[in-house]
Amino acid sequence: MTSDFDPYTLLAHLDGSGPVGSHPISPPIYQTSTFGSGDAETFLAMATEPLHAGFYTRYGNPTTRAFEDAMAAIEGGEAALATASGMSAIVATLLTFVSHGEHVVAQRALYGGATGLLKNIAPRLGIEVSFVDQVDPQGFADAIRPTTRLMMLESPSNPMLRLTDLRAATDIARSAGVTTLVDNTIASPINQRPLKFGVDLVMHSATKYISGHSDVSAGVIVASKAKIESVWEKAYILGATLDPFAAWLALRGLRTLPMRVERQNQTAMRVAAFLAQHPKVERVHYPGLPTHPQHDLACRQMTGFGGVLSFEVAGGAPVAESTVAGLRLAHRAASFGSFSSLVVHPAAMWSGMMDAEQLRDADLPPSLVRLGVGFEAPDALIEDLDKALAAIPR
Repeated sequence: MTSDFDPYTLLAHLDGSGPVGSHPISPPIYQTSTFGSGDAETFLAMATEPLHAGFYTRYGNPTTRAFEDAMAAIEGGEAALATASGMSAIVATLLTFVSHGEHVVAQRALYGGATGLLKNIAPRLGIEVSFVDQVDPQGFADAIRPTTRLMMLESPSNPMLRLTDLRAATDIARSAGVTTLVDNTIASPINQRPLKFGVDLVMHSATKYISGHSDVSAGVIVASKAKIESVWEKAYILGATLDPFAAWLALRGLRTLPMRVERQNQTAMRVAAFLAQHPKVERVHYPGLPTHPQHDLACRQMTGFGGVLSFEVAGGAPVAESTVAGLRLAHRAASFGSFSSLVVHPAAMWSGMMDAEQLRDADLPPSLVRLGVGFEAPDALIEDLDKALAAIPR
C-alpha cells in the first residue's frame, strides 16, 4: 500500500504482517476478528475445517491455537480447545456428548457452577442426572444406565479436597461405553495428568493455576483430536470463544506454571500442617496430610498435592466469617491459583449458586474456610492465620 491513497483507504489496508526473517520469542497477538483469503476455494476450505486458526476468530485464532497446543502438550493429549471460561467448557462438553432423553452420572462434590448446570438446566433439556459419592467407585457402576453417555468427575474436589479414583472410575465408564470428563483445575497438569488413567476429556478453569495472575477468564479442554473437534462444533455455535488477548495472557502464565505450582505445593503443605495442630481448628482437608482419608490414593495418582486447602473452625459459620475477616495477607475473593492468597467462606459464597438443599447435598460445612495459597512466604501466612484464629474468643 502506497501513500498515493487517501487517508481512509490507506488506514483500512495497513500491512499487518510481521518483520521478514524475524522470529519473535513471544508469539504475537492476532487481535483480529476475521482473516482474509485470496480465492474462493481456499476461503471455503477455511470456513469448513474444524478448529481452523485463520478464518474467523470465533472458529479459531493463531494466538488461541498456540495456547491450545501448549495445553495439549502439558496434559499429554492430542488436541485442546480453549473457551471463554471453565463453565463454557463444561457446557459445550455436556451438549456434545449428551442429548435429550440421555443420562449423566456425576459425583456430588463438584464445582458449584457445574452442580447448578446439572440440577437446574440439564433437566430442562431433557437430560437426567444421577449424583454419587465419589469416594466409592462402586457408586459410579451402580448409577450407570443404558442411556448414560457422560461421567463427570473432579479430583481433588472443590472445596472439600476429596479424591476420585480416576483409574477405577474410568475403567467402569469405559466398560459401559461412557465418556469421562474430569475437572483437573485444583490439581493442575503439574500435579496430576488424568489422561494417563484413561480419562477421555480433561477440563481446566484456566482462570486459576494455568494463567496464574488473576487477570484472565478462560477454560480449556484436552482430549483426542476427534473429541476436541466434536466439542468445537458446539463451542463455536455457542459463542464460547476465548479472545486472542486472553489466550496470549493464558499462554504467558502457562510458561511459569511449574515454578508457581511447586512453590504453592510447598506452602500449602506447611500451612496445612500448622492448621492440623491448631486448637481452634477441628478439621483440615488437604490430600498431602497423612491424616487425609485418601492420602494413599493421592500418593498414587498425584505427584504434588496442590495449593488449595480447606479447614473447619470450631464455632460454626460466625467463626468462619470472623476468621476470613481477620486475615490480612489473604484477600476475600473467589478463585485460587493466584500470586496472592485468596480465601472464602464457601457456604456463604455458593449460596448464590445453590439453594439450601443443594448446599446440604454438596456437604459444605458452615464452618469451612477455603484457602488458595499464593507466593507469600509460608511463615508470613502462618503468622497471619495464627493471629486471625487467636482473635476468636474461645
